[in-house]
Amino acid sequence: MNKKDRLKQPYNPLETEKEIEFNFNSDPLSKKPPYCIIMPPPNVTGTLHMGHALVTTIQDTLIRFHRMNGFETSWIPGTDHAGIATQSVVEKKLFKETGKRRADFSREEFLSHVEEWKDLHKDRIRNQIKKMGASADWGKERFTLDKEATMSVQTVFKKMYDDGLIYRGDYLVNWDTHLQTALADDEVEYEDKDGNLWYFSYPVEGLNETLVIATTRPETMLGDTAVAVNGSDERYKHLIGKMVKLPLSDRLIPIIKDHYVDKEFGTGAVKITPAHDFNDYEVACRHNLPLINIMNIDGTVNENGGAFQGMTMLEARANVVEQMKGLNLLVKVEIRSHRVGVSYRSKSIIEPLLSKQWFVKMESFKDKLLSAVFDENIEIVTKE
Repeated sequence: MNKKDRLKQPYNPLETEKEIEFNFNSDPLSKKPPYCIIMPPPNVTGTLHMGHALVTTIQDTLIRFHRMNGFETSWIPGTDHAGIATQSVVEKKLFKETGKRRADFSREEFLSHVEEWKDLHKDRIRNQIKKMGASADWGKERFTLDKEATMSVQTVFKKMYDDGLIYRGDYLVNWDTHLQTALADDEVEYEDKDGNLWYFSYPVEGLNETLVIATTRPETMLGDTAVAVNGSDERYKHLIGKMVKLPLSDRLIPIIKDHYVDKEFGTGAVKITPAHDFNDYEVACRHNLPLINIMNIDGTVNENGGAFQGMTMLEARANVVEQMKGLNLLVKVEIRSHRVGVSYRSKSIIEPLLSKQWFVKMESFKDKLLSAVFDENIEIVTKE
């Protein structure tokens, strides 16, 4: 159909969009002022959604605005390997098709299935972005595991390390014991589950009395490093600074005061397990308490769990309760509903875990960042 005849026809986006392909290549040698956006790479685990469309539209508007104002613009598209997420969906797909799990394949076989999945969805995502009319620089498209992208990340990482801008330290993460990976806070879903609140007696060293604590996770007592009470709680003021004998271990741990403790919850005395609870971790940082990790990355108890080593956390829970009962240190059990974090990927229960993480030192950046947020007179750079 010639152009004249086509103009007489009703607009048909299905026919028109097939012929449209924008390719706005940038010139790295251009003398124009540069303006660059790296498209946040969507995961290759599926197709784009409305959120992606919104972000793409906003970025396309910025790119087109600067291009029309004389900038050399480069909007770099790409896709992200999303390692754990991709592994999860490929595993589910293979199990549904073959009845086999990841461990039933050789490394090479499994990676070939992942590569096949990646190629399929990478092409689909690319075509979706193109059909939106995005004025991207398709000549510079990247996949996060491309050699060039990987080398760039490694180069910048090493430079930041050499310049003393990054460091490694312990930090508590949301751990998925099934996929054996850390999850961001927004990747954790919370569900109300029926459970128990156990009350245990901790003997006070040197006194003929016990301190009763309440917990929904008895197994974590193997990593306790303190018991905390509220400093204004008259019931426990005489115990602050003393030690308790941690049951099922040979350790003595201190009784400390901290504003975090709610006098009205449980007994008003809280066991502090900083390596396995986010609130307890903050308490430990304030009081310089030791951090004792009792869990392996597969969700089993490690050597710090003593006689419970090798059990799953749930198995350890049942055994801890049974042994505390045998020592006459189990006071009572209440049925209690509480919120439990689960992985949105595997649906397994999230276990807080102390892990080595990389951090960026913000001291030299904080003033500039704060001024960018709060300075109303900050200049927006535009071409004259």
